[in-house]
Amino acid sequence: MSETPDAEKETAPLEGVRVLDLSRVLAGPWVGQSLADLGCDVIKVERPGCGDDTRAWGPPFVKDLDGKDTGESAYYMAANRGKRSLAVDITKPEGQNLLHQLVKNCDVVVENFKVGGLKKYGLDYQSLSAINPKLVYCSITGFGQQGPYAEKAGYDLMIQGMGGLMSITGEADRQPMKVGVAVVDLFSGMYGLSAILAALYKCQRTGRGDHIDIALMDCQAAMLANQATNYLVSDKVPHRKGNAHPNISPYEVFETSDGYMILAVGNDRQFVEFCHVAGCSSLAEDALFSTNTLRVENRDILVPKVALVLKDQATAHWIDILGTVKVPCGPINDISQVFSDPHVQQRGILKKYTHPSGVTQELVSTPIKYAKSKSGTELPPPILGQHTDEILRDILGVDDSEIAKLRNLGAVA
Repeated sequence: MSETPDAEKETAPLEGVRVLDLSRVLAGPWVGQSLADLGCDVIKVERPGCGDDTRAWGPPFVKDLDGKDTGESAYYMAANRGKRSLAVDITKPEGQNLLHQLVKNCDVVVENFKVGGLKKYGLDYQSLSAINPKLVYCSITGFGQQGPYAEKAGYDLMIQGMGGLMSITGEADRQPMKVGVAVVDLFSGMYGLSAILAALYKCQRTGRGDHIDIALMDCQAAMLANQATNYLVSDKVPHRKGNAHPNISPYEVFETSDGYMILAVGNDRQFVEFCHVAGCSSLAEDALFSTNTLRVENRDILVPKVALVLKDQATAHWIDILGTVKVPCGPINDISQVFSDPHVQQRGILKKYTHPSGVTQELVSTPIKYAKSKSGTELPPPILGQHTDEILRDILGVDDSEIAKLRNLGAVA
């Protein structure tokens, strides 16, 4: 893909779309950040005094110029890039009225309160869609708006367990294992983002908004992917296989003379090429391993033989020679090695942001790259209430004296 210089690029894809982000933790903020990456003006509504729960999810915290902890944890920084912070007390009528006025000027609302939790504040879909019929309203909960578990709170770890992911993650003879990041929240955030984009497109044609119901449990079940279908087709329950793939072999982690590596043989040609350069052509000639189906059926015989071969040389050696015959393989990097990798650096996934305290902080930016469009806002994650006055003044036309009154009432901060 040819790359147009930034100065010559067109606007961001969703520039002009305004989002009211009522979500507080986990999946919801990922949606808001992704929308900001696409050019939306995302207004993060936070509780005066404490704000988003994840602000306190540390250490580590971003340090200020004096080396002291700020009010922004690394976790908070990960999910709130590109937003503006509006500190409003939604329990006060004055705060609710401000948000009702803002909704008239918004295209999207994202929230992840418990089912029915916003109704008493007049911030539920029915109330806000009456104010703005074009509103796209996305609710993200643990178990959805209806169903036996609808009233339950749901967190990523719970859903990884309940949704089957932990039953297929980890070694067979050890306890079930969660994934190292909150993947259910991320899955749900991406499903929520896709649904919002589709609803905005429909609204352009029909003039009508919609209410999107995203459940972490639903998303986890959907993301079981081939493992779910393996069960539905065979009626055999998948179990933990460590790093082995249920449908491909050899496709897992192997020990080398100086560590570990990934060998990901995806087809019969790659297996023959691997055997040839690894000096074990007899495996490719063995009828037990002539097709992927047979290699999966006979993996208990094959994998120890492959392991014995790979343990004889260093990881770098195998990556070099397997690369010459295009057999997929790679090292197992820690996170510092990921960000020092020259390819990752060249792709520009890390960007520097200036925290309001004045300190410069590197953060992971959007992985989305357009040839002709800009990415979204480059605002750093905001401090609590950083943009309250700006938003009220510029969008609602509230003057300074009225803002002062609202602040005295505790409606804003």
